[in-house]
Amino acid sequence: MKFSYNWLQSLIKQKLPEPEKLVELLTMHSFEIEKGIKEKNDFILDIAVLPNRGHDCFSYLGMVREIATLMGVKYEGKKTDIKEDIGIRAKDFVSVDIQDKDCRRYTAGVMTDIKVGQSPDWLKERLMACGLRPINNIVDIANYVMLETGQPLHAFDAQKIADKKIIVRKAKKSEKIETLDDETLNLDPDILLIADSSGPLAVAGIKGGKKSGISQGTKTIIIESANFEPMAIRKGSKKLKLKTDASWRFEHDLDANLTEMAIKRIMALIQETAGGKIAQGLVDVFLIKPQPKKIKLRLDMVKEMLGIDISEKDIKGILDKLGFEIIDVEKEKGLIEVVVPTIRGDITIVEDLIEEIGRVWGFNNIPSVLPQVALSSPRQKDQAYWEEMAKNTLKDLGFWESYNRSFVGSQEIELFNIPIGSLIEVANPPSGDYQYLRPDFLIHLLENLSLNQKLVAQLKLFELGKIFDNSEGERRLLIGAAIGYDFYDIKGALEKLLSIFHNENIGFINVKNPDHCWDNKEISEIKIGKESIGYLGKVNQSVLGALKINQDVFAFKINFEKLETLAKKNKDYVPVSAYPPATRDLAILVPIQVSTIEVIGQIKASEKLLKDIEVFDVYSGKNIPQGKKNIAFHLVYQPYDHTLKTEEIDQIHKNIINALEKNPGWQVRK
Repeated sequence: MKFSYNWLQSLIKQKLPEPEKLVELLTMHSFEIEKGIKEKNDFILDIAVLPNRGHDCFSYLGMVREIATLMGVKYEGKKTDIKEDIGIRAKDFVSVDIQDKDCRRYTAGVMTDIKVGQSPDWLKERLMACGLRPINNIVDIANYVMLETGQPLHAFDAQKIADKKIIVRKAKKSEKIETLDDETLNLDPDILLIADSSGPLAVAGIKGGKKSGISQGTKTIIIESANFEPMAIRKGSKKLKLKTDASWRFEHDLDANLTEMAIKRIMALIQETAGGKIAQGLVDVFLIKPQPKKIKLRLDMVKEMLGIDISEKDIKGILDKLGFEIIDVEKEKGLIEVVVPTIRGDITIVEDLIEEIGRVWGFNNIPSVLPQVALSSPRQKDQAYWEEMAKNTLKDLGFWESYNRSFVGSQEIELFNIPIGSLIEVANPPSGDYQYLRPDFLIHLLENLSLNQKLVAQLKLFELGKIFDNSEGERRLLIGAAIGYDFYDIKGALEKLLSIFHNENIGFINVKNPDHCWDNKEISEIKIGKESIGYLGKVNQSVLGALKINQDVFAFKINFEKLETLAKKNKDYVPVSAYPPATRDLAILVPIQVSTIEVIGQIKASEKLLKDIEVFDVYSGKNIPQGKKNIAFHLVYQPYDHTLKTEEIDQIHKNIINALEKNPGWQVRK
């Protein structure tokens, strides 16, 4: 907002600092000066007032009070005296009917025998310095008082008000109004109006109408000084795409007690510049008249929050200069009650008071000191920790995270053969296709793959989220699905993920189909020790065909809550060997029903120097005896105390082969 240095000086009794020093003072105390411009014999300050100070600092009086406080003096202000004509009464010229609660207060005053004309030069100069164009003395004084007090005002030609009654109401559907600048606005029932019995007079808090505007022949005026709900003005301004000085102020929640003070000020100035008589009394209608807040402040709390000692005298002095009333609470020493004027709508709690004390004292006067307490890391929540760990690990392994809807419909139920009795029905479904909370979300990942298969040859997706079951309630699952990869690609990724949660006894055991979505021949149960935590396998071709996925999909489902209970934050430390590893391959024929994990278990049990084991092929079919399958492994040996010699590696490898071939029907291929 633009402020004239000369105008500020005229309102304060003390001599203001030079403009450059004033800029420095305001900047030091939390005001940002966007620019300062010298104009003729004046200096214009463009001050960026923070939104929470719109209650008082969008006005000259508010800014003068701030400047006086920062200069160490109290701004007393000046009382406006008006001379009312006892022969005329305001209520004989107008009545007010508030029909909508978005109008919190409506104050109307009446003046007769005025003379509309040009404003005096001093008034024009001050308005132009603030970026406003002079029009006539009545409109100019309304704008002048708005800038001075922060309260928007509007004047109506009393002769143009039907039935001498002002009605505050919402607009009717398809209603229109022609504004003072000859623009026609289309209204709707969300827009608040000032009207009479014949139609709209003004858009409340935004723009005046042409119908009741002031003209050269106007002799009697009704002055409006009202207060509106900020959200109502904001909505109306946005719908009409019309932003004005008045709407800008009303949107920042003005003090309803400003209306009476501002209307007396405007009537006094009009009488001074345009003559006329002031009708006795005001027509003042309000829902609830705001009362000052009372906040109790412990004086030692100031030191606790600001970290410095400010004397009781200085604290009270700052609050007094800011216009706050102070009441000592005699029963408790060091406790005061502060009465906050209604114009300071930003002060609602004791911390706001202490912030004001610190701001006026000067944040730059508060020394920087190291904290007097030990700093410690916040307590970590295990659930958030492990969820983030799982997501980040899978992303590092090339998976993309998906976020899907939490609902399913008849298509998903039929495709996955889900019993209706296990489903939880939504009272207000988003659509007819999504009337149940999801008991599974693998189908959503499959739909994601179906949409993307034309764009990419390989894709790995996962989602960690909740499922809902009528008997078991809600649970968290970690589900992944991939195209363009085989079983062992996904198994390797899972082994890496699970090793972060639990670094031992991770197994994959061949099982029969646990539910309808899996291929019965390629499905493994995932175990940590003896605990089953989920499944890894190939998705059923009938499911893929229904979703028009034309290639194999391997997926996994993990009960994430069970995985969390098995997780270990503190892992056993295993030192890194300083000696090189040795790698050998091993292929073995076993009966088709023997699981890969069983073979791995026997290999691990037969040799302590075995560092790692990796399955790289499982095959049955041509050139393999009927009822058998071939499993091929990479075996990595690595000791911690010496380098392995060739003879030693051969003997270790031979020991493993001998142990495996003790099983009936097992044959290591030479």
